[in-house]
Amino acid sequence: VAELLHTAGVRFAVLGEAEGCSGDPARRAGNELLFQQQARATIETLTEARATRIVVTCPHCLNALGNEYPQLGGVFEVVHHTELLDRLVAEGRLRPTAPVARGGDAAGDVTYHDPCYLGRHNGVYTPPRELLAAAGVAVTEMPRSGERSFCCGAGGAHAFFEESGGTRIAAARGAEALATGAAAVATGCPFCVTMLSQGMGDAAAQAGRDRAAAPEVVDVATLLLDAVRRA
Repeated sequence: VAELLHTAGVRFAVLGEAEGCSGDPARRAGNELLFQQQARATIETLTEARATRIVVTCPHCLNALGNEYPQLGGVFEVVHHTELLDRLVAEGRLRPTAPVARGGDAAGDVTYHDPCYLGRHNGVYTPPRELLAAAGVAVTEMPRSGERSFCCGAGGAHAFFEESGGTRIAAARGAEALATGAAAVATGCPFCVTMLSQGMGDAAAQAGRDRAAAPEVVDVATLLLDAVRRA
């Protein structure tokens, strides 16, 4: 994302070591005290930095900073990176004119997974798909997509717990992605990337395929960067 912003001529700064957790995992796990401690610390840091617009690459942070921090006095303009990148492409500041290469194809099909906190909680469905189209990628949708999308398995702080019994949520979603025949899975959430990377391997193994040969799971920004570099 940083390279894309540099390419587009966007002036930005990062907090570096001063950046802490938004507190979202703590609240989802039921630890409200820890959430408020982490949230207040982040609000203080952002206020001292005089941040006017905050770009986040994690929908969980987008939801926490944009929808939950105002309750604690932290009011900021918060955007997801796919929203900003989509705007930069529309303005002509990013020119992804070349097709990307994934899975051995010149421009292999990709299936897009809607992160829960990006889609259902914050209504961001179009920008990621527009970026994929701009990158020259054909998108094959899963049956459950958009407002009817299915969780990757990380929701409710489940990324930090081991599921016991039955099919893991990540494996179930991985099987849906695998069934599309897409060369890669694109998404816009680091939790989803981690969970689906595991889930795709599990689904491939259950289908009798080589786990290591399962389609790659990547952030939308990675595909866009590939196209911008090759333009």
